Amino acid sequence: MIMKQTKKRLYGTLAAIAFFSGVTGAFTFSVARNIGATRGAENAVYETEYADPNLMTVSNIKSTPSQPVDLTVAAEKGCASVVYIKVIIGGETKTIEYRDPFEEFFGDFFGHGNGSTQRRQVQTPKQEAAGSGVIISKDGYIVTNNHVVASANKVSVKLNDNREYDAEIIGTDPSTDLALIKIDGNDLPAITIGNSDDLKVGEWVLAVGNPFNLTSTVTAGIVSAKGRGLGANGVESFIQTDAAINKGNSGGALVNARGELVGINAMLYSETGSYSGYGFAIPVSIMKKVVTDIKEYGTVQRALLGIKGTTLIDYIDNKKRSDDKYKADFGTNDGVYVAEVVEDGAAAEAGLKEGDVIISVSGKKVTKMSELQEALSKYRPGDKANVVYLRDKKEKSTTITFRNSKGTTKVSKAEKLSSLGAEFKEITDNDKKALNVAFGVKVTNLKAGKLKSAGISNGFIIRKCNGLNIKTVKDMEKAFKAAQESEEQTLYIWGQTPAGVQASYAVQLGED
Repeated sequence: MIMKQTKKRLYGTLAAIAFFSGVTGAFTFSVARNIGATRGAENAVYETEYADPNLMTVSNIKSTPSQPVDLTVAAEKGCASVVYIKVIIGGETKTIEYRDPFEEFFGDFFGHGNGSTQRRQVQTPKQEAAGSGVIISKDGYIVTNNHVVASANKVSVKLNDNREYDAEIIGTDPSTDLALIKIDGNDLPAITIGNSDDLKVGEWVLAVGNPFNLTSTVTAGIVSAKGRGLGANGVESFIQTDAAINKGNSGGALVNARGELVGINAMLYSETGSYSGYGFAIPVSIMKKVVTDIKEYGTVQRALLGIKGTTLIDYIDNKKRSDDKYKADFGTNDGVYVAEVVEDGAAAEAGLKEGDVIISVSGKKVTKMSELQEALSKYRPGDKANVVYLRDKKEKSTTITFRNSKGTTKVSKAEKLSSLGAEFKEITDNDKKALNVAFGVKVTNLKAGKLKSAGISNGFIIRKCNGLNIKTVKDMEKAFKAAQESEEQTLYIWGQTPAGVQASYAVQLGED
């Protein structure tokens, strides 16, 4: 009897610790976590094992008021693989065109000037920004956020052991806010990539990064929610955590208690701009597909379902707000309501209709739009998936063959700028003076190809592409890449011939 009482007291103590830790996870917002604070609890190490199956079994459980879960190994692994990224934006010398209003107004009066444009060189302000990244391969591939490196003229990386490298941007994906960069290194401390699908709400995680330029900073918390959609990115299904995430954490690692990468930290939710409760990470289930596509194809392959929809409960709530007598009659409150089926799209071909409610994709339950986006993010055009949906409260299933933005089932590789059938060269100062222009890129070594087919001749000066001023070859590459990723797949070029005749052309990309 005495033994039974002892066992019950032990169970009660552990239950109190677990409950208090849960409360801490739910209600600590503005300060770094005091992991497992158990006010009034004893410092104790329990190493007792009971044979009675009706009683709680406790074996080698170490518990103290400040550390119920040992996260030291996870922190060590995370810090070794997380890097400090510094980017330089601007700092370039540019030539601008301007009109002197005094000259334009008084030029004819004093007998000089014709009101034409003049040129001068200006230095754009140099700005520095910083973020974090995660080494995912020993040969130097690093994942970070697109918003960390998108506008960078130069990217440099510092490792946890203070080694520094220049980095090359391999590819970016604004839709998921992910980017892949690379440094020239070997045998680097690559992190082990875990499975974000296995994460449980309430599970301990660490956020590792460089907030406020404080390198190798670790904060701890729990998974507060999964599949969050915030409307920040085109494709998103965030892991929500109460581990402190601040400015500079972007692109850093969210790791589980084993030190495995489960997410890329992306943003915080705050009314002040600093941590006030919740941060959000991109799950590695999305990250792995994006990285593989960038490496293999040069661009991310989007599998399009061909519907417009919304989370079912949001649809129901909106209907109730406009009509307080509205009664939902779908047979469920979970899923994605199909508001529109795109004509000739994948969903239309598979028989989906407006008013259907999608509830699973290839066996993975779907309760909201963000979960559907996450499920679809793993597929490429041409892949097939089984989609289960409700129609008139009856469960149905169909096989969908995903398509790309052009409506075909083909994957597309990103082409290089040279695929246009020419070389490109920034114009010289003499060219600028002779042509009376401030900037431009000259078409040289024109061969049979897309530019020649569109009517562009050798020596043509490209001034704008799809609305972007073309001052450097890098600008041309940026415009070309954006055009490849657009639905129109068209490069709109405006400029002038060496004789000064202005002209514009539409260059169709993709297959010839």
